[in-house]
Amino acid sequence: MNLTEEEILRQCAKMCKNTLMETLDISFCEVGKDYLVAKMPVTPRVHQPDGVLHGGAMVALAESVGSAASFMFLDAKEFYIRGIEISANHVRSVKEGYVFAKAEIVHPGRTTQLWDIKIRGEENQLISVVKLTTIALPKTK
Repeated sequence: MNLTEEEILRQCAKMCKNTLMETLDISFCEVGKDYLVAKMPVTPRVHQPDGVLHGGAMVALAESVGSAASFMFLDAKEFYIRGIEISANHVRSVKEGYVFAKAEIVHPGRTTQLWDIKIRGEENQLISVVKLTTIALPKTK
């Protein structure tokens, strides 16, 4: 796609309407040649019962940013993008503020793509390390 950063972020915001991303208040905030960044507020809505960010919410944030990155960097008119494998290592807890997920391409294959996603807190502290594999499925005509 030959879109400006602003156009890509606007498309990402449009994709979030009436989805899990809207429910979790995930928003896309930065895009580069081979990466995409999204942020999510850490509030009681995404806490575990003991008051820290739920690991499942972090995985949802990671899959959202990785899948959106695949969608943005492939010809989305020709393909459906689906996550096919995800693994996460949560290394730090967070109770409030924002977390930022940066998806960086490791393997930009035609069929499968591999993403390295780091989730960091507002002070750039590492919260979670995620690996996501996506697949591009051709749309039928």
